[in-house]
Amino acid sequence: MCTQRELGESKTIRMIEILFTQKPQEVNHKSVEDFVHFDLRGRKIEDKVKLLVLRDLWNVNWQIQQRGKKLIVTPPENYTKETIREAMAMKRLEHLLECKQWIKHHIKVARQNLASGVDVLKSDIKPVIEVCNSNKQHDLFRILRYYWSSPYSEYVGRRIRLIIRDAALSSRPVIGIAALGSPIIHIPERDEWIGWDKDTRTKNLIYTMDAYVVGALPPYNYLLGGKLVSYILASKEVREIYRNKYKGKVTLIDKRESDKLIGIFTTSLYGKGSQYNRLKYRNELLYKPIGQTKGYGTLHLSRQTVDAMILLIKSKGYNVNNVFGDGPSWVMRVIRAAADILDFDSDFLLRHSFKRSIYFLSFAKNFRDVLTGNTARVEFDDRTMKELVQFWKERWFEKRRTNPQTIVNVREFEPNLFNVEFGK
Repeated sequence: MCTQRELGESKTIRMIEILFTQKPQEVNHKSVEDFVHFDLRGRKIEDKVKLLVLRDLWNVNWQIQQRGKKLIVTPPENYTKETIREAMAMKRLEHLLECKQWIKHHIKVARQNLASGVDVLKSDIKPVIEVCNSNKQHDLFRILRYYWSSPYSEYVGRRIRLIIRDAALSSRPVIGIAALGSPIIHIPERDEWIGWDKDTRTKNLIYTMDAYVVGALPPYNYLLGGKLVSYILASKEVREIYRNKYKGKVTLIDKRESDKLIGIFTTSLYGKGSQYNRLKYRNELLYKPIGQTKGYGTLHLSRQTVDAMILLIKSKGYNVNNVFGDGPSWVMRVIRAAADILDFDSDFLLRHSFKRSIYFLSFAKNFRDVLTGNTARVEFDDRTMKELVQFWKERWFEKRRTNPQTIVNVREFEPNLFNVEFGK
């Protein structure tokens, strides 16, 4: 069970100076509580932020040692899967508690759109794609997304949400969901693999998207429905959905048309993503592994800490909403600004979040030449959804549906059992 260490009673150090270091310090076998005053009461906002940062890093197994009046803070060489899961659970719980009433109000909608396991065992499974346009569709997507153990996040900019339904059943229940969003601007490992420098990336990033949600809902998840959704994302139907949405749209700076989707990037937190492993079509690996990120991110810092940083920044006269804008980097900008005020190394702090494996799904045979600006002619791979679904059935589904334990798991599921677990 994931439990967050609470800020407790007073100890010794009251004026906090933090030094980040990559080099492990000699362990003195003291608990951090032996030399850190973990009580926020009566603290200046500067010290509150420092204490919360220390608390968050301690929660994910950073080493905190005392050297005189300084605290030496060192990241672990590697995060265990359990540490990552606990950090994600904490982030997820923070968001769920904020949305508790909304979830309670919409859980019935989710149950009304899911299938009983008995029905699914009889289904031939005929996926159809539903694009979210109405508020009702977006609400359904959102409540289903809360089912997973990873924290909820939202992309800004270009965004497409997809609901995959099973047309083989009269109720057309949801198989799974997927979402595409504007890609993160700079990921060194990705850029190097594609062959991007700053200029070519700026010009051609518009032709790619990030898949930030890809997965199946019960009971289809027991039947490798996550792999099915991954196959569907590789179809020309998804590329056409993108083209239809952005047809006639041009980029603001260089007035380029943005309706061509050349590829999709996605990531996995736990090394090699099992959902994308061995996902081949006609002897081609669909999701090509690029490498691992260096671990820039904010997942290891709690919402409470970020909120305290915002208060700190506002106390210095900054208008956070106007100065910091929107987007996936918004929290990073908050952390950097707070770090500048407190005079500690934000780059080091952000650089030692959790590493992710990166994958690339291409829609064009000559994707690299297109994305590096060497050609404007695109040789699309026209993989139809019908062909991809049939391949999934033959390669994955038919064997899985005869597995005795899988049959038990699927049969036992009823829509009224679906819930958003706050304890995960």
